[in-house]
Amino acid sequence: SGEDQGGGSPGARGLGGHGLRRPPRPAISRAAVVRRTVTRLVVAALVVAVPLTAGAQPSGKVYRVGRLGASIEVASLDAFRQGLQDFGWAVDQNLLIESRSAEGQVNRLPALALELVRLKVDVIVAAGDGAIEAARRATSSIPLVMAVATDAIERGFVTSLARPGGNVTGMTAFTPELAGKRIELLREILPKARRIGVVSAPTAFHRSELGRIQAGARVLGFEVRPIEAKDGATFVRAIDALASAGVDALYVQPSAPTDPSRGQMAEAALKARLPAMGAIPNYAESGFLLSYGASSIAWAHRSVYFVDRILRGARPADLPVEQPTKFELVINLKTAKALGLTIPQLLLLRADRVIE
Repeated sequence: SGEDQGGGSPGARGLGGHGLRRPPRPAISRAAVVRRTVTRLVVAALVVAVPLTAGAQPSGKVYRVGRLGASIEVASLDAFRQGLQDFGWAVDQNLLIESRSAEGQVNRLPALALELVRLKVDVIVAAGDGAIEAARRATSSIPLVMAVATDAIERGFVTSLARPGGNVTGMTAFTPELAGKRIELLREILPKARRIGVVSAPTAFHRSELGRIQAGARVLGFEVRPIEAKDGATFVRAIDALASAGVDALYVQPSAPTDPSRGQMAEAALKARLPAMGAIPNYAESGFLLSYGASSIAWAHRSVYFVDRILRGARPADLPVEQPTKFELVINLKTAKALGLTIPQLLLLRADRVIE
């Protein structure tokens, strides 16, 4: 019928554009209103709760960071912890540090690296070529941060500085120009010196740097007497041997096995009345006359940048390897006094730190 087709009421016809009134809504009981309101609240709560729960999951994870080195100093570990704090990490809360030191015995590094792998750390920070090599052999999947390598490309740790490739990134301290600079500093303090004894480790890097030291020494009128040593004890004996050979000063190249013996080497040099130059700032802190190079404390702090990026999802292969841009000249006036040396005032003014 017509009523069935049109809706049967003036109000209904009004919806078709022929009337002015909307149809009356059916009455709803109070109980129905309450049920509808409760249902909406429950649905809204579920919608909000799901993303919050999913978002909270990553922040609840506790990450493990392994640190590996021939020796790990308290100051270096403190700098690393401070770096983590600067990047917003809470040590012992959302991040745990697993430190493994070979205590100068580099033959222990492979076993210590495997220990970190078994702990399933999220990233390994390795200081020095020996530690980096041990970590690389232990894993090709866990991200590895170099802090720091001598020459990362020559050692085969990375394919290039801009695009490291693989699971390795971090910092490399390949700075060949520093060898000549250190010789110049010795010349400023010892204008009458003629012979420099160079103590180095039997590695390709040290032999390569020795060539640069010899080239710089020739320009300044020095004769170089090189000697190799493989650990702290033999480094001390090497210093004694060079003293007997009549050298006027020492240049000690950095070497991970000798790091724990810096104090002993400084004592041996002082006993032999030989001014000693170190290639890392903390050598002067241990009693060397002076040192010039990039700070291992700064390396430890900077390595956190790579750790932070990796833990937040970056791939090591995409993080360019960095080289040091800031170098420290540290002069130990206590040692100078013990040797009866006067440090030129201009050199003292150029020093980043003076130990008195």
